[in-house]
Amino acid sequence: MKTRHFLPLLALTLLPGAAFAHPGHGENGLIAGLLHPFGGADHLLAMLAIGIWAALQPRALKLAVPATFLAALLGGFVLAVSGADLPQVETGIALSVLLLGLLIAGAVRLPAPVALALSAAFALCHGYAHGLEASGSLAAFAAGFLAASLTLHLGGGLLATAVQQRLPLLARSAGAAIAAGGALLMI
Repeated sequence: MKTRHFLPLLALTLLPGAAFAHPGHGENGLIAGLLHPFGGADHLLAMLAIGIWAALQPRALKLAVPATFLAALLGGFVLAVSGADLPQVETGIALSVLLLGLLIAGAVRLPAPVALALSAAFALCHGYAHGLEASGSLAAFAAGFLAASLTLHLGGGLLATAVQQRLPLLARSAGAAIAAGGALLMI
């Protein structure tokens, strides 16, 4: 798909989630899970950033980073719904956005074990937060937020791949913007 067609479609996919990203719609289970990653800048930026960062990695990590993220996202969710305590979750979430932005801006390629460990640590915090806010059927909620997260990962990855070929500095600029968002979340 040509970039000029892809970018407006990506923007349109984000609008419905933004419209319903606040409480009061009576959603629960699957719908609540699908909408949850769109409900806050922290989750939205992190999910897109994982996709962008993964697209900038060597071939073996392009799929491993988001797959690890999704697995740890589910792990964090399970920790939260089981009542386990994970301290400093909000700080971890904000830090994940900041660091992912910096990794993208710097076009950083880390050794595979480090990249995967960071991805898992970031996702654990996000998944835990999802679990604390789960409503309705927990399985349906988890399926929803995992599907939405995967969609955002793919969107970020496709965007980075398309932009990287024509405007490589744009991907790095997006990373700087994501890092700035993370810095604001730290305040």
